[in-house]
Amino acid sequence: MENFICVQCGTQFSETVKPPLHCPICEDERQFVRHSGQKWTTLNRLAAEHRNRFEDKAPRLLGIGTEPEFAIGQRALLVQSPAGNLLWDCITLLDDRTTAEVNARGGIRAIAISHPHYYTTMVEWAERFDAQILLHTADREWVLRKSPRIQFWEGTTLPLWDNLTLINCGGHFEGGTVLHWPAASRGRGSKGALLTGDIIQVVQDRRYVSFMRSYPNLIPLGATAINHILKTIEPFAFDQIYGAWWKANVLSNAKAAVRRSAERYLRWISA
Repeated sequence: MENFICVQCGTQFSETVKPPLHCPICEDERQFVRHSGQKWTTLNRLAAEHRNRFEDKAPRLLGIGTEPEFAIGQRALLVQSPAGNLLWDCITLLDDRTTAEVNARGGIRAIAISHPHYYTTMVEWAERFDAQILLHTADREWVLRKSPRIQFWEGTTLPLWDNLTLINCGGHFEGGTVLHWPAASRGRGSKGALLTGDIIQVVQDRRYVSFMRSYPNLIPLGATAINHILKTIEPFAFDQIYGAWWKANVLSNAKAAVRRSAERYLRWISA
């Protein structure tokens, strides 16, 4: 029996004798099946060919990503906080070196994930670090490896420790979530940060962000979804955004960038 992993999205499935016939996440309109067809791997095979990279992105914020790039290629972010560390989003590869690096920074109290494309091997991570997993209940159907460590939450916000807050914005996925981290600091006057995955996507011109139902298939969101995102984040102060990839960061005036980007987006979809 193996916990097979989809090579295209990095999602780990419950134990089976043979690889699953399908990956529902990749067959959904927001993702895609590889042009060469469905392919599977395991954590041991992945660890034989890949390793994780670690990079401090800000004080008390550690980026973790896999090289060579695997699946969607996102990074995870370890928020180091006095009452316990939070792993934001998840990557597939977990090995002894990664465990040692994370434990040296205080381990993981909980894992929170923006949307199902980054569920990956979240259960492996939770078991390794004795952590709980926080997922919005609107995305319950996409959990492909069940675990009693998974806690589904409802509503628009979930307050955590040290003033960390999960915010359900919807958009890309119905349970699409961002994390507000008010203690984020890049110097005097810092107002905190949003960790957004690609619920709010930092684009190449980092003065802007964008919003999509599907990025690879270029399916836009409508005005109602955009306005809902703006409404849910409005009560929170932040001047930084840390997105899903290594350089996908807005490091100043981030809240104004979101507002400016939404105005531009709405103007073009209504033109």
